[in-house]
Amino acid sequence: CDGVAPEWRSGLRTADAIYSCMMLDFTANGNDSSKKLRVEDRMESPPSRVLHIRKLPSEVSETEVIALGLPFGKVTNILMLKGKNQAFLELGTEEAAVTMVNYYTAVTPQVRNVPVFIQFSNHKELKTDSALNQRAQAVLQAVSAVQEGGSPNSDTSALDSVLAQAPSPVLRIIIDNMFYPVTLDVLQQIFSKFGTVMKIITFTKNNQFQALLQFSEPVNAQQARLSLDGQNIYNSCCTLRIDFSKLVNLNVKYNNDKSRDYTRPELPAGDGQPSLDPAMAAALNKDSSLLGTPSGMVAPYSSGGGFQSSLSYSPLSAAAAAAAAAGRVALSGHSGCSGVLLVSNLNEEMVTPQSLFTLFGVYGDAQRVKILYNKKDSALIQMSDGNQAQLAMSHLNGQKMYGKIIRVTLSKHQTVQLPREGLDDQGLTKDFTNSPLHRFKKPGSKNFQNIFPPSATLHLSNVPEDVTEEDLRQLFSNAGGTVKAFKFFQGHKMALLQMSTVEEAIQALMDLHNYDMGSNHHLKVSFSKSTI
Repeated sequence: CDGVAPEWRSGLRTADAIYSCMMLDFTANGNDSSKKLRVEDRMESPPSRVLHIRKLPSEVSETEVIALGLPFGKVTNILMLKGKNQAFLELGTEEAAVTMVNYYTAVTPQVRNVPVFIQFSNHKELKTDSALNQRAQAVLQAVSAVQEGGSPNSDTSALDSVLAQAPSPVLRIIIDNMFYPVTLDVLQQIFSKFGTVMKIITFTKNNQFQALLQFSEPVNAQQARLSLDGQNIYNSCCTLRIDFSKLVNLNVKYNNDKSRDYTRPELPAGDGQPSLDPAMAAALNKDSSLLGTPSGMVAPYSSGGGFQSSLSYSPLSAAAAAAAAAGRVALSGHSGCSGVLLVSNLNEEMVTPQSLFTLFGVYGDAQRVKILYNKKDSALIQMSDGNQAQLAMSHLNGQKMYGKIIRVTLSKHQTVQLPREGLDDQGLTKDFTNSPLHRFKKPGSKNFQNIFPPSATLHLSNVPEDVTEEDLRQLFSNAGGTVKAFKFFQGHKMALLQMSTVEEAIQALMDLHNYDMGSNHHLKVSFSKSTI
């Protein structure tokens, strides 16, 4: 804080000094919230892990601000200045912050349908070790615990002060924009990150899918609500709206696909019976305060992509759902954002536009691929939309391809430019817009049901009847790697084939998807959630 009085500088750990120091960041940069931030202003300060967010809506929650940074990496600190409609967000690395600023330079972020502005702060780190920022710190702790796969820590006084307000161990969950079905197992997987889930009841009311979920302790319910309210279970859909129920105990009669008491596995299935007993249904009807918009709710997403909620898609795996809820979530209001990815640290001796098209095509319809002429270990990949780009990034960033761990981030480019007519770019750019190999062009395609993270087990389909197990084992061994296990099913039409590593499976998929097996049969290869 250059220019701060010496007596302030020596006492910057006090709450007032921290607040005053933060205010200098606004004044020094001319950050009057009534001004429109120009794009070039975003890069005015040198890169920093700390980002300055302006023009936030007055009712914004800490969770919504944190969600802006989650797709880019770990969020390590937050300072909310609600009186100024501003906030500071600290990311784990400067690289993550640069990626975030680059992305939001191309696509204006929105919170509750209000455009907000993000730029680098002059601060290199946030120091919020005081009582000034208790609630924001409590929310950050809860979110960080989910990111790291641990249990939220309730030992700190900051967290205790917020969690003490929990009125009930029972949460009421409403799911907006429900393009994929949400099962009991998915809910249990996500919410058990915060404590022991004892009972879940699901039902439909006012044409909305809802659930009641009971934790063993109210403190766990509060942690889950602080962290997950407004988040998505899947990319750009199935948005969680969470509030407390007035019920303090759930009475579950049956263990089936609509209700479950995890403390009483002996309960009958009772298929066809209503999950809610009459007394509980009456209590819910009186619980009218929960039928409105809960505070802190993110505005529902538009139904981008033309998918109707009535389509019967199967959900992603529960593990993928937990990963989505743990921070790999789509960004608010970005269903129409740029779908261009930057892929770096590629093996430039091996990679081709075709191999990238095939791999990224598992998670969306890749339209164009461009390996950079002056930096052949990097490539731009244009997906059909921002949601597909998010999905591909979440599954492929950090995977090993041709011996190198690849890095996948969102690009600031809106499109991938084709080379000028007559210019030879050595085959580094390819337009796949009209490719017959797109997996997701047909709404309701079964391919939507088979989107899984890269795994050592591959699912093979469209196998000719005269092809033997030995033929397929030999084919995939020749692609480089060792076939560990194999199994035909569905009368020889499909098979599971397990390679020794995920990297070998990735290479085999790139090499052998659409492989001509003869008799007009082209082999279809995708990642499987199963093991053999």
